[in-house]
Amino acid sequence: MPSFMYKEHIVAKPGFNRWKVPPASIAIHLCIGSVYAWSVFNPALVKVHGVATSASNDWTLGQVVWVFTVAIVFLGLSAAVGGKWLERVGPRMVGTVAAFCWGGGFLIGSLALYLHQALAGQHTWSIGSFSFDPLLWMLYLGYGVIGGCGLGLGYVSPVSTLIRWFPDRRGMATGMAIMGFGGGALIGAPLMSSLINHFYVAPQCLGSVAEVQLKTEAGVRMAEVAGQWREVVIIGANDVKNMIVEGPQGVYVAGTGNSGVVCTFAVLGVVYFLVMIVAAFAYRVPSPGWKPEGWNPPANGNGGGKMITANHVHIDRALKTPQFYLLWIVLCFNVTAGIGVLSVAKTMMSEIFGTALPAVVNASFATIYVTAISVFNMLGRFFWSSASDYIGRKMAYHIFFFGGILLYLSIPYCAQQVSAHPAVVWLVIFYAVTMLIFTMYGGGFAAIPAYLADIFGTRYVGGIHGRLLTAWSTAGVLGPVAITSLRSRSISVAVHDLASRIDPAAFAAKFGAPIDQLDTLVARKTVTIAKLMELVPAGTPDPSSNLYNSTMYLMAGLLALALVANILIGPVHSDHHMTEDELAG
Repeated sequence: MPSFMYKEHIVAKPGFNRWKVPPASIAIHLCIGSVYAWSVFNPALVKVHGVATSASNDWTLGQVVWVFTVAIVFLGLSAAVGGKWLERVGPRMVGTVAAFCWGGGFLIGSLALYLHQALAGQHTWSIGSFSFDPLLWMLYLGYGVIGGCGLGLGYVSPVSTLIRWFPDRRGMATGMAIMGFGGGALIGAPLMSSLINHFYVAPQCLGSVAEVQLKTEAGVRMAEVAGQWREVVIIGANDVKNMIVEGPQGVYVAGTGNSGVVCTFAVLGVVYFLVMIVAAFAYRVPSPGWKPEGWNPPANGNGGGKMITANHVHIDRALKTPQFYLLWIVLCFNVTAGIGVLSVAKTMMSEIFGTALPAVVNASFATIYVTAISVFNMLGRFFWSSASDYIGRKMAYHIFFFGGILLYLSIPYCAQQVSAHPAVVWLVIFYAVTMLIFTMYGGGFAAIPAYLADIFGTRYVGGIHGRLLTAWSTAGVLGPVAITSLRSRSISVAVHDLASRIDPAAFAAKFGAPIDQLDTLVARKTVTIAKLMELVPAGTPDPSSNLYNSTMYLMAGLLALALVANILIGPVHSDHHMTEDELAG
């Protein structure tokens, strides 16, 4: 790399205004923080072929959520490696590589989606019961692996830099850096939604169900189009609200139209790359020994009784302390509790409240909900991290976990009540509860680098922080997998329960196949809860509102374990502190 990329060539000159550094950090984090708006993509990604609704060859929600999961896994892994590299080469180099990875990941993902759309499901390889979709794995590679590396490198690049610029306000400094990541979806969610709507093209509509001759083959609905039998999808009264762009009820030809997600990925890749490159070149680092005018570090090392050390622990030695692993548990379980909800936020809002309050909760409302999550996530990152400078990091996490347990337990109650007694008040309570959860979720992310600096010192905080982010990788798997697997189990139970209430003759007339083929019809996306609700006896409650109850109980339990870990954290033993000779070396 050219010499101007290294940290030795971006040392600030005397008199440099340290407030010029946060805008570059925030800009990079706003770009990579758009990963938190991933759920905006979900409705389009599961309808690339069907467009109006999912066709038989479309990916499932569980499959596309794995893209988000892989990205978070590689965020943590790349941060663990890149954190130590950052200490050696500086933030400009790391930020530049992050721009290429994040922007390039979107472009590779766009190519995978284009081929998936063009080949209409004919690219899947099947050997017996095993099937392999190379384009889905190409999306995992592009957005997940390469983009995830961009996330991790972009995430760590400003943290240690700002802590060194603001040693007098560590919590505020990390809050500023990481606030942008939480706010990425604030810009990303409406931008993604507007781009998808702009590029969306409605599929060919053949008319109402009564006007079209239909048949069912291997669980797939078919209709004759221009002398050929082609797959079709059917939009009923309960499906309209879940369309990307709402249209009339009827029969639509799969493989026509455009879900809009291909071009959206391409545009975002170019925009994010350009912004991140400019921001990376704006980074500056302080000269050795620099400190804010008039500020001196705590002489006694106790930081006013807030467990702030005046010593330093080497990056490799930190991994030998119990404090590192207790903090790992604290971060992992706090993130697991929030990231699962983030991965399906738009879908969750539509399923819990869309049926009970269809006049209020539609696709646009769900997108606004994702944007609101970003706002409170961002505000929580700055508020809680700044507050932790006064109340202490350990007390801040006590508040997160005590409050989070109560809030997560309240969500199933809201879901049950809105199902039994539809009223906007339950939506308002749910909204308020989840917004509070995400302030604490964001606050947990923003305060953790300062917590590490308090425990291990500032010398290697960037590298230690990077290694701790492997907890985020683990949570990136646990959260989405827990919420999608428990949701799938709840859907299976609900579908079989609803089917048992339906007259078999009415079922066969509706779906063109007997009820004993229920599992095949569900796998082919021909049968859904929404379509079954059109056939069940009047007064049958819609189970969609309660699909996430078991997940919320699990998340509350994880926060209880994190609370115990936080209680056990204390100062690092003096045996692990670096000596004067080591610090000089």
